[in-house]
Amino acid sequence: MDIEDWREKIDEVDTQILELINKRSEFSIQIGEIKTDKGIPIHSPEREKIIMNRMQQENPGPLSDDRVLRIFERIIDESRNLEKDIAKDQISNRLHKIRHPKQIKR
Repeated sequence: MDIEDWREKIDEVDTQILELINKRSEFSIQIGEIKTDKGIPIHSPEREKIIMNRMQQENPGPLSDDRVLRIFERIIDESRNLEKDIAKDQISNRLHKIRHPKQIKR
């Protein structure tokens, strides 16, 4: 195989990674809504530690554990930011309803 063949394979894997990251983000949105509804803090260091430990244990290489952890730190950080955005939107919507209770949706 030549370099273009390998790049094509990488492109295919990149597409799969993107699909999985977006699927994970959809789950984060749901979790963000639940946390907001129940008044649970968005940041969960205990849960993040569990994820990081699991990623180290499941890492078969060739990436080192440190590299895998850096990747997952970024993924988790963006998931947390997404959850925060959801919480802000939900709080904003609740405040709007409180301030404008007589508005009827059509």
